[in-house]
Amino acid sequence: MNLKSVISVIIVNYNVKDYLLQCLRSIEKASGAINSEIIVVDNNSGDGSVQFLKTLFPAVKFISLEHNIGFGRANNIGIAEATGDYVLILNPDTIIQDDTLKVMFNYMEGHKEVGISGCKVLNPDGSFQLACRRGFPTPWASFSKLFGLQTLFPKSKLFARYNQTFRNPDETYLIDSVIGAFMFFRKEVLEQTCGFDPDFFMYGEDLDICYRASKLGWKTAYIHTTSIIHYKGESTKRSSINEVRHFYNAMEIFASKHYSGSYFFHLFLRLGILLRSFLAYINKNFKTILLVLIDAIIINSSLLIATKIRFNEFFNFPAYAYPTVFIVITLVMFASMISVGEYFEGKPAVRKSFFGLLVSFFLLSSLTYFFNQYAFSRGIILMTIGFTIILTSIARGIFSLFENTKGKDSLKKIAVIGTNDQAVNICREIQNSETMNADIVGILSLEPYNSEKLNGIPIMGTFDYLPKFIEEYKINEIIITDPAISANEVIRFTADRAFTNVRFHVAQEYEELIAARIINDITGIEPTIPNYNIAKLRFRIVKRIADIIISILSFTLGLPIIIKISRNNPAIFSKLWFVLMGSYSFIGLYETDGKKPEAGKPGIITLADVSRPERLTPQSINNLNAYYNRHFNLSLDLDIFFKFIFRKKSGN
Repeated sequence: MNLKSVISVIIVNYNVKDYLLQCLRSIEKASGAINSEIIVVDNNSGDGSVQFLKTLFPAVKFISLEHNIGFGRANNIGIAEATGDYVLILNPDTIIQDDTLKVMFNYMEGHKEVGISGCKVLNPDGSFQLACRRGFPTPWASFSKLFGLQTLFPKSKLFARYNQTFRNPDETYLIDSVIGAFMFFRKEVLEQTCGFDPDFFMYGEDLDICYRASKLGWKTAYIHTTSIIHYKGESTKRSSINEVRHFYNAMEIFASKHYSGSYFFHLFLRLGILLRSFLAYINKNFKTILLVLIDAIIINSSLLIATKIRFNEFFNFPAYAYPTVFIVITLVMFASMISVGEYFEGKPAVRKSFFGLLVSFFLLSSLTYFFNQYAFSRGIILMTIGFTIILTSIARGIFSLFENTKGKDSLKKIAVIGTNDQAVNICREIQNSETMNADIVGILSLEPYNSEKLNGIPIMGTFDYLPKFIEEYKINEIIITDPAISANEVIRFTADRAFTNVRFHVAQEYEELIAARIINDITGIEPTIPNYNIAKLRFRIVKRIADIIISILSFTLGLPIIIKISRNNPAIFSKLWFVLMGSYSFIGLYETDGKKPEAGKPGIITLADVSRPERLTPQSINNLNAYYNRHFNLSLDLDIFFKFIFRKKSGN
């Protein structure tokens, strides 16, 4: 069979060379007598994909990009090179059947009204991927999906419009959209639509182009007679890309572009996004939130018990006091615990909770002097705090016992960052240890590594892959052996709330690692990780409050001064606005080469400004920024501010 038309297969690759290898082999088998070409656009992979595959597939055209420009933009580059009458947009983490190209070509030849088509897409276990035939995300369809109505009523035409779960996957029919992992186009459709919309980085561009094609009169079809296997999400797993953020961002772009007149759609969309984000936050911080709730129950129960002991009744305060006393005592305790670093900073500790409750006692006692109508009995406050100290200590003991029992026999999953001799030695010691009870899942390198294994342990990717690596393999500990990783990069990850249950160690020797683990078990502190104040929640809260107050005062009482300063520094207004919005800080970090710092915020005034920044080397500025991050407090901010003012006045 000699078909005149040419099929151009375009694949955008990012860090999945092993999947791309099997994908290209499946295309070669499926091509047969069909005159086809394969174009691979590589989005600056760090796994050596292009170098590895070029020699194996000399007929494939490889286009290497210097940056990851996203799915749609990269495909557009491939489309511009395509010569076929038909263009297949295919993910690298797919395997197509031997007859896929032939079936798709024959269908399109027989249905001239169809401009885009897709086939049945299966998971590796053979289950059906719902996204391969979808309805457009209209306001109602999006609402039903975001708020779970589609999941509750999968067979309903009313609620399941987005994923079309009420339709039979073993039939061929017209639909609204197919999945971006497999899109079979007539070349003229791509020409008429000008390809994918570059506003979409990833996700949403498939829906968008199908929508625009439908407006031009083209039909989209789902064909069930051939199928592919799709290893969903492999590229995003091997990157630092936040796919959840990009997914919801894509939904907002699509809504703004095609349903801009629907106010309620945007409202529901934002509510759905907030709900999903809130649930994701709860899931990541479940243990800490549970501890906060237990502490709140304990302190309010202690208040009731103390009231019962003092007045022989649980509710003996005046009627106007309820529920105010419960709300205030809970908020004061929460703020006090935050102030001593008990919540959201490492493991719960009896020592920190004790000091937090002492702070609560002094605050509550002080409040009764300012609000005499609530000064029912200071003895009750003392008893309440006393009972709470005892009960919260017991609660933390139970937490610790549960964690130790749970983790005693479980295999710890460890990842190593570094490809140096120290990494090899530490890996060997862990593997030979009879007491560690750990498994090294893989190694990450700072730069692309030219080997797939180190000492028999797989090289999983580069350092940027760390967040996805932790999530995918449920990593418990990270051991950093590469000294080239800067302190700022370390705190960027250790400060991330997503990694609250992951231990980080910086170690060059196995003995350092053992000592660090023992100290961490006892104190909850990791001695090998620099202690950076700017990474701690309590310091960030204080700094944010200070920035808000300063920026508001600058735009109100201090406006005449700001106007005077703006004559020599016109950017002061915009910078103060950025301070109010949270992207800048009044006292912060110096930006080198116009780049924002990885940890902390750029500032209007910085430690480097106390001297002459233009005379300082980039390394000196980095050292000053690191010092500020490590030692930040309001006292340091005041010192920097007054030193800066003094230098300005003296002209030095």
